[in-house]
Amino acid sequence: MGYRRRSREFAMQALFFMDIQGETSEDLIELFVENFKPSKNMVPFFLTLSKGVLRNKNTIDSILEQISSNWRVGRMACVDRNVIRIAIYELCFLGDIPSKVAINEAIDIGKRYGTEESGAFINGVLDSVLKLLESGEIHVKREPAPIPV
Repeated sequence: MGYRRRSREFAMQALFFMDIQGETSEDLIELFVENFKPSKNMVPFFLTLSKGVLRNKNTIDSILEQISSNWRVGRMACVDRNVIRIAIYELCFLGDIPSKVAINEAIDIGKRYGTEESGAFINGVLDSVLKLLESGEIHVKREPAPIPV
């Protein structure tokens, strides 16, 4: 398993932790790193993802609400919600990750950590996000590429 997959899984776990605690901050991300000690090559991409999701959480959740009219963000399974947030961040804000890669990674992580239905749910939501991006209905300012390792 590559460092980016491990970074995505670690980011999902950190965001899950903050979601469950009802508290989000970059300090908690740093505390998570101190306590769970990811490998050195994971840290830059992990920080890009987790801090990027936190900085853009309102925009990401707004996109998610727009796509999932039958599911409020708060009612989604916590794993699914955070996997989707990471993937939306990658799709909308990072220009160096192919859409197909971001979606496939999210589906695989959802299947590993979520429920039996997580993969299909995540796929459906992210396919809808991608369609809106491609049609120009979603406009966001892309961020610089993650720090290379």
